[in-house]
Amino acid sequence: MRTEPKLTRLDRVFARLDREPERPAHIDVPKMSRHRIVLFAATLAFYGAIVWAVIITSWLVRLDWQVMFFRPYQQWSGIHWFVDYYVVLGQRGPTAVMVAAWLGWRSWRQHTLRPLLALGVSLLLLNVTVGAAKYGMGRLGPHYATVIGSNEMWRGGDIFPSGHTANAVVTWGILAYMASTPRARRWLSAVSAVTSLGVGMATVYLGTHWLSDVLLGWAAGLLILLALPWFEPLIARSEERIFDLRDRWRERRSRAATAPVSPSPVVVTPLPADREDVAARSPRAPVYLAPGPHTARSERTPITPAGSRRPPQPERHPRGSTPSARPLTGG
Repeated sequence: MRTEPKLTRLDRVFARLDREPERPAHIDVPKMSRHRIVLFAATLAFYGAIVWAVIITSWLVRLDWQVMFFRPYQQWSGIHWFVDYYVVLGQRGPTAVMVAAWLGWRSWRQHTLRPLLALGVSLLLLNVTVGAAKYGMGRLGPHYATVIGSNEMWRGGDIFPSGHTANAVVTWGILAYMASTPRARRWLSAVSAVTSLGVGMATVYLGTHWLSDVLLGWAAGLLILLALPWFEPLIARSEERIFDLRDRWRERRSRAATAPVSPSPVVVTPLPADREDVAARSPRAPVYLAPGPHTARSERTPITPAGSRRPPQPERHPRGSTPSARPLTGG
């Protein structure tokens, strides 16, 4: 009896990769439910409370200064090299490239642009909201603080909220947002929360951000993730429009490839009138040969040019004949 070989986990992964890409029949699109609205409102209230606490120079600002004077990078200097590498997980360039590569592969496998469009919308919201808050409040960081105990607001800085923290929440949280199963969404949510928490603490450890900057960065990133379902209709319309443009372009190319190619007519350009008159008035003159018999080129006698350069020679005699005796002259 013939038995099929047992496939390993790696074989099943490669078999799945070799399948033709197909669009799922049902894609779970998160909706703005009541639970999500409550979380959005609570996060927005927390965001406003952090900003107000910093503006009035409350206990949160005093805690910022205490952490700064503690100088964690000096207290635990042995992990400085690790924190330097770990904080890269919050930089927008590397994280956006990694997440876009994964979501782009998913878009190709599922024949949908929703993952990439959702990432683009979230990053656009991140740049607009966090950038406006940074430059609007203008808070200076710990390394550039001027007055001990002050909130350092509206002094030309760009540190509040923490961009590293907000970017970590959005870029890693979008993976949980795009998960296809509830179990994967829960696991990815936990991983993204721990990653963004670590990135925020890493910036406090290095002294580049106040603790309140990190708290506001977490709230800013979470607000963007909670608000994404409001943009799902826009994402769906954009995807439909892009696919329509693609179909029209393909149809136009197929028509151009199958259209019969008619031979182009040869256009004969007549000569101008002045050229025709010149050709009629000046015919080519006929060639006349001299009368008499003509010899071939090989029978003709070569012509020696006049005025030979050879010096005068005495009279020559043909070979075999005895030259006449010259007269002897005595002297």
